[in-house]
Amino acid sequence: MPRDNISEHDLIKAVREMASHRRGEIALSTRKVIPPDAVDVALIRKNLGYNQKQFADHFGFDLSAVKDWEQGRRKPGRATRILLSVIATNPQAIEQALTQYIN
Repeated sequence: MPRDNISEHDLIKAVREMASHRRGEIALSTRKVIPPDAVDVALIRKNLGYNQKQFADHFGFDLSAVKDWEQGRRKPGRATRILLSVIATNPQAIEQALTQYIN
């Protein structure tokens, strides 16, 4: 998470760590996101108080995709399942990120 108060010491430490990693002296920590296998789109939508069209319009989905997901005809792809998980837990983050695309 970004910090506003990064000190000169923090920057020097980070540069030294990057150099050590580049020389093969250390391995930097990594993380792997594993999306959920299934997402209950209807539940997420209902918890937010939207009908299908409102949900699709609000978050930039095709209405037909929302209907297909909810009726089990299609499964959201990996990236979409991650996005839907974020919408379920923090819809304001997505709303904030999408403000430049609101028409």
